[in-house]
Amino acid sequence: MEQNLFVYNTLTRKKEKFEPLHAPHVGMYVCGPTVYSDVHLGNCRTYISFDLIFRYLTHLGYKVRYVRNVTDAGHLEGDGGDQGEDKISKKAKLAHLEPMEIVQKYTVGFHDVMNVFNILPPSIEPTATGHIIEQIEMVKAIMDKGYAYEVNGSIYFDVEKYNKTQDYGILNGRNLEDLLNNTRTLGGQEEKHGKLDFALWIKAKPEHLMKWPSPWGVGFPGWHLECSAMSNKYLGEQFDIHGGGIDLAPTHHTNEIAQNVAACGKNPANYWLHTNMLTVNGQKMSKSLGNSFLPHELFSGENSILKKGYSPMTVRFFMLQANYRSTLDFGNDAMEASEKGFKRLMNAFSLVDGLKVSAITEVEIQPLLERCYAAMNDDFNSPVLIAELFEASRIINSVHDGKLKIDAANLQMLKNLMNTFVLDILGLKSEQAANDDLPKVLNLVVTLRNEAKANHDYATSDKIRNGLQQIGFQLNDSKEGTNWSKI
Repeated sequence: MEQNLFVYNTLTRKKEKFEPLHAPHVGMYVCGPTVYSDVHLGNCRTYISFDLIFRYLTHLGYKVRYVRNVTDAGHLEGDGGDQGEDKISKKAKLAHLEPMEIVQKYTVGFHDVMNVFNILPPSIEPTATGHIIEQIEMVKAIMDKGYAYEVNGSIYFDVEKYNKTQDYGILNGRNLEDLLNNTRTLGGQEEKHGKLDFALWIKAKPEHLMKWPSPWGVGFPGWHLECSAMSNKYLGEQFDIHGGGIDLAPTHHTNEIAQNVAACGKNPANYWLHTNMLTVNGQKMSKSLGNSFLPHELFSGENSILKKGYSPMTVRFFMLQANYRSTLDFGNDAMEASEKGFKRLMNAFSLVDGLKVSAITEVEIQPLLERCYAAMNDDFNSPVLIAELFEASRIINSVHDGKLKIDAANLQMLKNLMNTFVLDILGLKSEQAANDDLPKVLNLVVTLRNEAKANHDYATSDKIRNGLQQIGFQLNDSKEGTNWSKI
């Protein structure tokens, strides 16, 4: 069936029909991690969200080139990314290691976490250090257009000059005067012409570890520049989707647009998509508040905030239960509810292949299938999709228990629906260890219980039922016999 996908565009602040520039090809760029520490849960939410988007676009038949960079140089400690010490170099000095040892350690760790969450790898994963030449060439182009200036070997973007012909605040909806009034003057930045000017290329001090030769002397690229240069190289001057966390919109993505327009005369992306923030019990997640935790702590439960650990698929399911543009609040009660919901969905999924076919049907799956697509076509509305999948689960359990009849055509549609939306689009997978003998063992236990009932040994019969229930298996008695299912 033909699908009309609508996405919320931060640039226009409204939902718009998704129309790729060069269908069926889609170009998507998402800002990746700065690899100086373990990836945090806020990052994970962003990458799970764009994994959902990548999977759904691919399912619709688009040929997606998904580019997600790795920042391995140039991201300094200041809010704007171009003041203070390089985050990776600082970590390397403290650990008495080479910067690339830090990069390697945390890049491997990042990929491990992505794999645990069943996040598909991007089509291309370029690094900042691998694209120094492209960044230098973009600086030259911006200077040639008159939007950048050199001071003592550093190159700065002239925001006020740019804003005379362009709208610098087009992404965040703020005018230049407001931005200037709300920007604090930082120490050591006297060489900039204006408070909002940002570094394209920074002259390296003698002690700086990561530096490269350039036409302006030895230095290193500004943080914002790498994404402009790499998206331009791999997706062209204009592409379809640019994504990242909402915290990147006011500065990083705003500066990306300015760089691209200055160099090429074009806003790089037609659709800007942003994921929202994580909170913990209603508070912003942060180290200073003592309420932040890393993925491995969430899995193990080794954090004072958590009552217990939760599996990676439970966490993924929890994150997908909120729309990617909504604030997502972590709490033990919410996580436990998600754990139960995930198990309920996957238990139903495990039953679908064993359902019996009837000559007649008491349920039509086509309307349910259409509602699933409608949810995803409404700005990737995964919580509504999950609600529809719970309705599919109800149908599966009713057919399994003999309370509902389904014919071959509707059963096949139901199987396809569950495989498509649970596995392929939501990216969920069963976490039960494979055990081919388990069904045989359970069927034997059910037989022993039936024999106890036949001999009027109800104490043993009840003991078997209650014992199975305590370890997560439900027995369902019906006219056709006794079936078991995982709770």
